[in-house]
Amino acid sequence: MNLSQLRFVREAVRRNFNLTEVANTLYISQPGVSKQIKELEDELGVEIFERRGKRLTGLTDPGRQLVPVIERVLLDIRNLKKISEQFANQDYGQLSIATTHTQARYALPGVVRAFKQRYPKVHLALHQASPQQIAELVARGEADIGMATEALDLHPDILTVSAYSWEHSVIVPADHPLAGVADGELTLEQIATYPLVTYEQGFTGRSKIDAAFTAAGIETDVVLTAIDADVIKAYVEAGFGIGITASMAFDAERDRGLVRLSAGHLFPLNTTRVGVRRGGYLRGFARELIRLIAPNVTDSELDRFVHGGRQDGEEEI
Repeated sequence: MNLSQLRFVREAVRRNFNLTEVANTLYISQPGVSKQIKELEDELGVEIFERRGKRLTGLTDPGRQLVPVIERVLLDIRNLKKISEQFANQDYGQLSIATTHTQARYALPGVVRAFKQRYPKVHLALHQASPQQIAELVARGEADIGMATEALDLHPDILTVSAYSWEHSVIVPADHPLAGVADGELTLEQIATYPLVTYEQGFTGRSKIDAAFTAAGIETDVVLTAIDADVIKAYVEAGFGIGITASMAFDAERDRGLVRLSAGHLFPLNTTRVGVRRGGYLRGFARELIRLIAPNVTDSELDRFVHGGRQDGEEEI
């Protein structure tokens, strides 16, 4: 038994049992993958995969019990490397963050600036993706830290901590009839009078926007959706409708042709969360990055969070 064999099994599951994709991903021939998997099965004395001819079609009953163990073994190997790196090179390394466009564009620049001043030799990699993709990247260990408003706290393999809360705003052209509405006086009925430009489903609190209108029994005309607030604002400026975006996405200096109307009284608050893989290990500089993102987390909460797990019966942070 060797680590390569375990990686082949894990990748076969991730690639929906397509050995061609496994071979391409791990830079080995397809017959080599098949041979290594078969040798592992022979050593264990059970078949891990169901087969139709030479094709893998699914997991056997023993396979369904073995794969989680294989995942834990590979995770522990990864943890061993990270722990040794922590003591050998405390201020040097790599850290990958999976996040949405909104977080990367508006929430993280100041955090990254402060982090790089403290750890100039740490290379940061930002992966922009949907919340569901972010959760999968963290769960598979392809990203060290995830940051999103949706999906992270629903994944069983991810431990999350609250970073900060934010509200939505309505964005209109400066000459729009709603531009003069005072803070707190805007209504859902007024908003629904106009075509809407807002986020795609599953992004940046879109579900809470829809839920507010549905609860009030108000129909809306969403004419355009995007994952990027800058795109939403561009189409609002172009006259396609009024926008609903995260408040953080508006800058009075940069968005001079637009007016932001407070909508915190209309739509529920949203909470952005930071997530790490349960059972994983993060190096010391990752702890500092999480502290910068979520400054209200206590030291004890952060200790437990950074070491990738919690005791049975403990509550989520």
